[in-house]
Amino acid sequence: MAGKRIELPPGVLQPREAVLLMAPYNPPTAGRSQHLRLDFNENTVGSSPKVIEYLRQHLSEAKLAVYPEYEEVKQELAGFFEVEADDFTLTNGTDEAIQVLINTYVDDRDEVLLLRPSYAMYRFYAEVASAVIDEVPYRAEKLAFPLDELLDAIRPTTRVILIANPNNPTGTGTSRAGIERILQKASGAAVLIDEAYYEFCGVTALPLLDDYPNLFVSRTFSKVYGMAAMRLGCLFSQSGNVEFLRKAQSPYSVNAVAALASRAAIADQTYIQKYVMEVLAARELLYVGLEKLGIPYYESQANFVLFQAGTRAIEIRDELRRRGVLVRDRSYEIPGCVRVTTGTRDQIRRFLAELEEIW
Repeated sequence: MAGKRIELPPGVLQPREAVLLMAPYNPPTAGRSQHLRLDFNENTVGSSPKVIEYLRQHLSEAKLAVYPEYEEVKQELAGFFEVEADDFTLTNGTDEAIQVLINTYVDDRDEVLLLRPSYAMYRFYAEVASAVIDEVPYRAEKLAFPLDELLDAIRPTTRVILIANPNNPTGTGTSRAGIERILQKASGAAVLIDEAYYEFCGVTALPLLDDYPNLFVSRTFSKVYGMAAMRLGCLFSQSGNVEFLRKAQSPYSVNAVAALASRAAIADQTYIQKYVMEVLAARELLYVGLEKLGIPYYESQANFVLFQAGTRAIEIRDELRRRGVLVRDRSYEIPGCVRVTTGTRDQIRRFLAELEEIW
């Protein structure tokens, strides 16, 4: 379809071809509040109570009238992540981190390398930028990380590589040694390691920042920290790269409430560790329950699990929703698969009980 003009309804302005040819991305986010939310890999019990308490103490009408200031927050986050304050920029969630990286390094028809399936926003922003997209599939049997295949796909013309580690929706990832092999092979490309689910697997590339000028790492407050509504993330790299990232970024894209909340969020690591341990225990409970029902699944390093529902994937999703439990159908990218977020053990017990009744 490239180069062809598509007829649009009267009164609709012709967009760029890249936008015209994109498939829309419309996540099913409406009407979720009254259900058990096991569909978006969020923290299923909410943020630390200390976050709300901190905001109540530090917010005022006057402070909401002032554009955000980030210096104190950045110093605290730098200490927490054990980097320098110039080695990262705050972002409006991981989505903006991806967008800023693409805006900084990808020109029209540049080559972007992705894994398939993976987080939809990688392809989304690459398509908006009119990039040429190459995809490497996860290994079919266990959805294992295709390290050798990815290395083979890297070319001198590869401009950006976007990797979630562990990956959404497969739950699988690679080791730090694997990341280093990618960085070494792709020395001329910007390599993003998206660590949205780091807390559940413990593998991070942050200690490699000083050694690899092509490394970029993103973290989010939307998952384990329970702050998805605030849209806050961090994009890390060497300070020279971060200078260019900031040039391609809106100066006030992160709101002051989110920045303020991050200070209380990182301070309450007892809450985070307790929630992580609960999720890991719930994940084991989920494995046992699925095995009892004879349902195949893929082992995960994150806070979600893919299971095989075969031709009933959409039916299972819809019936669970009618029973007040939300899960995500992923059969459009992995045939027969449904993804369920691992929340608490009580939440997983409810999920398994409802699933058993309809299985």
